[in-house]
Amino acid sequence: MTLTERLYLPAIANGMRITFQHIFKKKATVQYPEVQRPIAPVYRGHHVLKRDEAGAERCTACGLCAVACPAEAITMTAAERKKGEEHLYREEKYAAVYEINMLRCIFCGLCEEACPKEAIFLTDRIIPSNYGRNGFVFGKDKLVEGINDRVDVTKRQTPAVIEFKKDKFHQHNITINDLVDLDEH
Repeated sequence: MTLTERLYLPAIANGMRITFQHIFKKKATVQYPEVQRPIAPVYRGHHVLKRDEAGAERCTACGLCAVACPAEAITMTAAERKKGEEHLYREEKYAAVYEINMLRCIFCGLCEEACPKEAIFLTDRIIPSNYGRNGFVFGKDKLVEGINDRVDVTKRQTPAVIEFKKDKFHQHNITINDLVDLDEH
């Protein structure tokens, strides 16, 4: 080692050079929530359980989303639909309890891909933060979309998927409105 290397002068000079370069760069910090950064179209945020066109919940508690979840964040309890609840649930079986532990969720989107009924989607909404762990197990009260407050997920679907959904030959593409139209004819 030379004398200058032993004194660490080249390392100090290099560190000072990098520091001065960063002083004149544009700041990465934004004043959130007044200013929000643009979100990428593939961003996966808050989960939503969708309803069909008639307002019935799409989820049939098949459990494929829970099996596909690598973090084991999804739990559900299935129940059978009672007489008079046809307008609330699409199928005979529905999720009486559906919970996602947001502290365990890694937002991979595998639950969205596994669902055969297109009942669960990850939206572009940001999950609110908190200092405590309480309240991060989201139940149906936080997950199911409102009847009058629908969440648009068409940007998460490819044109091929949208075209496939128009094909009524496949049983899972048939809605309650289609069945009513068949009964009328």
